[in-house]
Amino acid sequence: MKIVKHSGSIVDFNREKLKSSLLKSGADKKVVEEVLQIIEKQIYEGISTKKIYKLAFNLLKKSSHSHAARYNLRTAIQLLGPAGFFFEKFIARLFISEGYLAQTNLFLSGKCVGHEIDVAIMKNNYVEMVECKFHAKSETNSDVKVPMYILSRYNDLKDRNHLIFTEKDKISGCWIVTNNRFTADAMAFAHCSGLQLLSWDYPEKVSLRKRIDEGQLYPITCLTTLTLAEKDKLLVQDIILAQEIINNMEVLEQIGLSPIRVKNVIKEASELCKYI
Repeated sequence: MKIVKHSGSIVDFNREKLKSSLLKSGADKKVVEEVLQIIEKQIYEGISTKKIYKLAFNLLKKSSHSHAARYNLRTAIQLLGPAGFFFEKFIARLFISEGYLAQTNLFLSGKCVGHEIDVAIMKNNYVEMVECKFHAKSETNSDVKVPMYILSRYNDLKDRNHLIFTEKDKISGCWIVTNNRFTADAMAFAHCSGLQLLSWDYPEKVSLRKRIDEGQLYPITCLTTLTLAEKDKLLVQDIILAQEIINNMEVLEQIGLSPIRVKNVIKEASELCKYI
């Protein structure tokens, strides 16, 4: 059976790959097998991966909202756009969860020119800059021009005193974070230049996906019990993570949710973040 990927390329339907992604949602093997059997009866020659994903998502949702929410993670991160401002806040939250101090949306003076910095982080008095490359489409990768450009900005900023966390902070490291992937040339150039990379599936053992799962850092946009408009209202109020509403039901009431819907949203967020 041939299927069509987002990029337009045609590949064989891979049952094991779909099974693996379904298991990562937290659904048990019985549910996953039932979902797979239904999908295999409904797919056809030339079906798009987008349609397969939507079918799998809807089937998981019937079984468990939280499993569907976890399965929806990559799409949920894309909803932190379109400009990526909320993605930058999300990445700041990720580093904070790992013991860093973090600030977003900074303007710092370099040796030659001024620079807008997405995120600055500090741990053990070591300050680093974090540049976020957000992509609204899953097939868009960050190529070698990205680390080349960011390296020039980092070189202009490093070894100078900046007012960030203290009055005399020196930027001594640089990260590039993307919600998608880096090309092979981008990774080679970054490693050669001493830049840290973080993408959806890289580095393999501490990728963005794995850090999110391990820290239960699911964005509010994962939740299936909220509409897109409601998610946008929460993001504007600086509610970025699903875990931030678990003990803050007032914010859900403020955006107009009924008591029954508040209960359902809190239940999904709690299950997603394994608070119950």
